[in-house]
Parts: sequence; C-alpha cells; structure tokens
Amino acid sequence: MVLTLVCMAYPALLIYAALHDVATMTIPNWVSVSLGAAFIPAAVAMGLSPSDVGAHIAIAAIALLICVGLFSFNIIGGGDAKVIAATVLWVGASGLEDFLLITAVAGGALALILVFLRRSGLKSSRLWARRLLSPNEGAPYAVAIAIGALFAVPASPLLAEGLTRF
Repeated sequence: MVLTLVCMAYPALLIYAALHDVATMTIPNWVSVSLGAAFIPAAVAMGLSPSDVGAHIAIAAIALLICVGLFSFNIIGGGDAKVIAATVLWVGASGLEDFLLITAVAGGALALILVFLRRSGLKSSRLWARRLLSPNEGAPYAVAIAIGALFAVPASPLLAEGLTRF
C-alpha cells in the first residue's frame, strides 16, 4: 500500500511537469526535488538493498552530469536536466534504455509537430499557445520526458511493482 501511494507521485509529478512546461516553458524546481525525494520511501517500501539504492543514485548522478553538459551547450533546459536525472533515479539501469529511447522518439515527434504548427500560420490569443507557436521559443521537452518516463515503468522493477498494485 505504501509503495503504491509513493509510486503514484512518479506519474503525477511527470504529468504536472509536462503540463507546466507547455503552459510556461519552465519546470518548477520543486517538481524535480519532489520526484527525487519520493524515490527514497519507495525504495525502502520495495525493500531495495543499500547497494541497489546506491546504483540508482549513481546512474542518476551520471545522468545529471551529462544533462548539465547538454544544458551548458544550450541543448536542453535546466528544468529538463533536473527532471531527467530525477526520472533516471526511479527507472534505474533496467529502465534506462526504454526511457531514453522513448524520450528521444517522443522528442522528435514533438519537434516535428512544433515545426508544422509554427509554419502553419496559426495564431492564438492565449499566452501559452503563442509561446508554443513562436519560432523563437524552444520546445516543452518535459512532454517527451514524461512520455518516455511513463513508457519505462514496466522495465523498472520498482515502478512496475508499485504501480501495478494500484
């Protein structure tokens, strides 16, 4: 029961991050912090060994370092970097490949959709829609991250166990 409740934070926070990114082109820091912090009680409830928890933390730290490098070259946003690292903390080595592959595919699809929409000449009076339609704006990549993260659930024993009990 506890594992399921804590694991529900994973999809809820990722979906919130995606929606907030679409609306504002930002991801609040509290989302990444909450996602990372929720991992600890989930790992304890699942009965992960200290070495398994350490492995999850090590993989997330490597992901964060890589993402900080991508951020420094203005390839991804800072919020995206933090959400990716927090997600990798949850999916671990077993879900990493699925997460990265689906995130990349979803990101490519998102980019194609935005290119099409931005070239279509659509206009909107809503600020969030104007941002999405502006060729001077980036992409709300948290959408792709959330899709990849949700598709990685079956490959992560922690998430698969916690969320299938629901």
